[in-house]
Amino acid sequence: MKEIFDIAKMNQLAPEKGLILISEPFNEDKYFQRSVVCLCEHTEKGSFGYVVNNLLAVKLSELIPAIKSDDFKVGLGGPMSPNNVYYIHTLGEKISGSVKIKEGLYTGGDFEQIITLINTGLISNHQIQFFLGYSGWSAGQLEEEIEKSSWIVSKCKTLDIMEKNDNDFWKSILEAKGGKYQLIANFPLDPSLN
Repeated sequence: MKEIFDIAKMNQLAPEKGLILISEPFNEDKYFQRSVVCLCEHTEKGSFGYVVNNLLAVKLSELIPAIKSDDFKVGLGGPMSPNNVYYIHTLGEKISGSVKIKEGLYTGGDFEQIITLINTGLISNHQIQFFLGYSGWSAGQLEEEIEKSSWIVSKCKTLDIMEKNDNDFWKSILEAKGGKYQLIANFPLDPSLN
């Protein structure tokens, strides 16, 4: 099946900040198997982003005792710096130091301010996502992986990234693209089972 679909040739977009990366269906890497990565930066020096659909069975309040709400889940953002907490959000200028990824989506910002807003009930879990670790690529590495059909580059609405980021997100985003992508969405994890 993998030979039938040349994912590199299916890509019509080059990677850039604000787009998503959809992993090829047979990737066995524990961080990237059936993953969707929100690309937060892409320059000639390298790229970084977060896997948005790999939720862990841990709540933010378990990792950071200052958080008084159990409403915020944590995802595994990637293999780089897995002991650090990172985040994307829709709060823009409300969080000082935020960096714009694309219209309506930001990363970083004053974490103490975020803790205060969470504890006072002024942030909902649909406005911010937390991750342990991030996904990073050195200069040219992401382009090489795309050329080797490891990733489908796609647009995605901020609302989908923030609200549809469950374990079914990989499949649903491919199905929504239709055509060959819809077929890829239904590939089994183990192609020998087909």
